[in-house]
Amino acid sequence: MQSELIDKNPLLRHSFQFSLNIISYCESLEVRHRYTLARQLFRAGTSIGANAFEAQNAESKADFIHKIKIAAKEADETQYWLLLCRESTKYPDCDTLLSSLEEIHKILNSIIKTARKNNPLRFFLVSMGLWLAFIPLHK
Repeated sequence: MQSELIDKNPLLRHSFQFSLNIISYCESLEVRHRYTLARQLFRAGTSIGANAFEAQNAESKADFIHKIKIAAKEADETQYWLLLCRESTKYPDCDTLLSSLEEIHKILNSIIKTARKNNPLRFFLVSMGLWLAFIPLHK
């Protein structure tokens, strides 16, 4: 059932495959004794899909948006580590990973943009952590 969810959802499909590619890339970094960068990249790169996957079982729309925004932040961090690898000497080529990550960024940004469009005030309040202050208390 989980594999069906991954196959049907473009974000999950791309981020799952990206995670597999990150694992392979990080293993190649470890062979070159680039342990610190490999760990950072592994954590951030696989976290994108983990957060997107977790968002599928969100407790509310606000929770879904929050998890997708975390995935977007992890994608930004992953891009940073990959750019370091690309610009550093003696690191394996990562242009394919950067291209895949760009596709994931587009999907995440589209989801966030759609969420903003559907309810801009609530999205703003949720993103600022203020939404709970505006929920009326039951009498």
